[in-house]
Amino acid sequence: MANMTTDVRFVRGIGEARAKSLQKLGILTLRDLISWFPRAYEDRRVYRRIDELETGESACVRAVVATEPRLSHVRKGLDLVKLRVVDESAALELTYFNQSYVKDSLRVGEEFVFYGKAEGTPRRRQMVNPLFEKEGADQITGRIVPVYPLTAGVTQTVLRKAVRQGLDECADELSDFLPEDVRREHCLCHVRYAYENVHFPADDEALAVARRRLAFEELFLLTLGLKLLRARRADVAGQQCEAVELEPFYAALPFTLTGAQKRAVEDAVRDMSSGRPMNRLVQGDVGSGKTMVAAAAIWFAAQSGLQSALMAPTEILAEQHYKTLAPLLERLGVPCALLTAATSAKTRRSILGQLQAGELTLVIGTHALLSPDVVYRRLGLVVTDEQHRFGVDQRAALGAKGDHPHLLVMSATPIPRTLALMIYGDLDVSLIDELPPGRQKIDTYAVNSGYHERIYAFVRKLVAEGRQAYVICPMVAENDALPDERKAVTAYAEKLRAEAFPTLRVAPIHGKLKAKEKDAVMREFAAGQIDVLVSTTVVEVGVDVPNAAVMLIENAECFGLSQLHQLRGRVGRGAHKSYCILVSDNEGEENKRRLAVMVKTNNGFEIAEEDLKLRGPGDFFGSRQHGLPTLRAADLTGDMELLYEARAAAERLLAEDPELAAHDALRRRITELFELNAGAMN
Repeated sequence: MANMTTDVRFVRGIGEARAKSLQKLGILTLRDLISWFPRAYEDRRVYRRIDELETGESACVRAVVATEPRLSHVRKGLDLVKLRVVDESAALELTYFNQSYVKDSLRVGEEFVFYGKAEGTPRRRQMVNPLFEKEGADQITGRIVPVYPLTAGVTQTVLRKAVRQGLDECADELSDFLPEDVRREHCLCHVRYAYENVHFPADDEALAVARRRLAFEELFLLTLGLKLLRARRADVAGQQCEAVELEPFYAALPFTLTGAQKRAVEDAVRDMSSGRPMNRLVQGDVGSGKTMVAAAAIWFAAQSGLQSALMAPTEILAEQHYKTLAPLLERLGVPCALLTAATSAKTRRSILGQLQAGELTLVIGTHALLSPDVVYRRLGLVVTDEQHRFGVDQRAALGAKGDHPHLLVMSATPIPRTLALMIYGDLDVSLIDELPPGRQKIDTYAVNSGYHERIYAFVRKLVAEGRQAYVICPMVAENDALPDERKAVTAYAEKLRAEAFPTLRVAPIHGKLKAKEKDAVMREFAAGQIDVLVSTTVVEVGVDVPNAAVMLIENAECFGLSQLHQLRGRVGRGAHKSYCILVSDNEGEENKRRLAVMVKTNNGFEIAEEDLKLRGPGDFFGSRQHGLPTLRAADLTGDMELLYEARAAAERLLAEDPELAAHDALRRRITELFELNAGAMN
């Protein structure tokens, strides 16, 4: 019998090849497989007569095959099968692409149930590649069917079969981590029922009951884990800083901090003087001045003889921080150094010696700061930039180089407060919700693809004036398969170079490039050697290019609002008037509403709240790892009431049993869930 940690390749019916594909989704074990919850459901219980079919609607029809299926070879690699089916009301034309077996499976005079999306006109209704089975088979029609998130090489059929197999294998293995009294008090179903019906619901009510149970469990475990983390943190003594006046720091600045910046500085200073390690997230929009809050904290730590380390996700960002901070801090008597993979061996040896001797107060760098040979004399403060690019384990590794140093995390992803408390639940949150004076508004336009020629002419005009532009193209999925990012971006860049910008310097950048190659392209762009940078969202967290004045985003409907806002924040960083152009041919009401929000406001927090309302938290951060368990069943927009219920239940349980000593299985499960942060859990 399989258990929850069994490798998926040993699950009956999966095998080596499918296991490899599933691994791309992070599905390694039987538990991962059955916890890969559907992202949506198809209601294949809806039956229509052919004459009732609405264009764009997916439905089942019972129909008899009326014409012999005709197979034709259109060209190499493309076969078509065409036929007509009828019911008592009308006829329906079916087309199958590259499914030549259909010719022998559908025989004239036999009745089948077909499921697909209605196309064509009321006078000539059509379906392309509909599913079919014999009336009464009820294997793929007549039921609610799960729709899963996919990756290349994994289809819905493969995943459904794998999950079915997985559930059958572990029927007796699913143990209930929820204490029985909590389960009863909150009217939650048993765990086996929940997993069965979240994947293969018997009906709408069963699905609602299953989802509620699994969402409650996720929120309950997450709340318990975060509360245990905080409790352990409160037991640790931190590096206590002397309470010195901040006036000398403020006086040295060539500008005045905003009220929001000063509040964040005061929060940090209060934490660092408390005798407990600071664990604070400074969250603010692009350009809100988070780096100055970090500078104040670094200066404050230095007054007590403590060293600081600032870790950025890329070399180019680390250099940017160094250029911003070193001139200011060195003027205030805080010696600084930059340490990245590009640092020469000789300079590196010198920096390491000065750090160990305590002659350097601040070192700024990338993951190079985590190398075993980087030793600090008295590390008191760790600052990480764009936290979601680092796992919790990485910030813990940097923290381990000091004696419980203070931690300051800077994030430019505006997140609604409720979500911030869940995602960064082990951190205290400071919001910088106002922009420094003089920061200019970026003019934003939402248009359809009919405007392309005018847009290209506008980009050419701005480049002629000396500006630069970003063009973002999303990865649009075709059917079940995901496209090749490298090919898509490179091909699009070639097309623009040939058709729209033949006289401009156009270059592609995408996530499949090695870090060094990405850095090299970004350096060229920053140095003005590239006019138009064609990219996926890899530039979302990126380097300042003050000369970039246009952000053109194709297929804007493919991005979340917060992501669009992040991308827009790449321009408007210099003295030049900047523009963001959102191109979308999606006429849906929701898409129009989303893009109208972007046109109306530049405020990241307003946009994040709207995003949460419109699409739920989804994965607010794409696939970024923030080191906390991912919410797969819970949706923080619709489940706020459930969150409060789960939180209250967690608090009651911890009041009775602070160490969960009487709830061993529950404690083990929480430790497992927070394994990235295992050091803090033990």
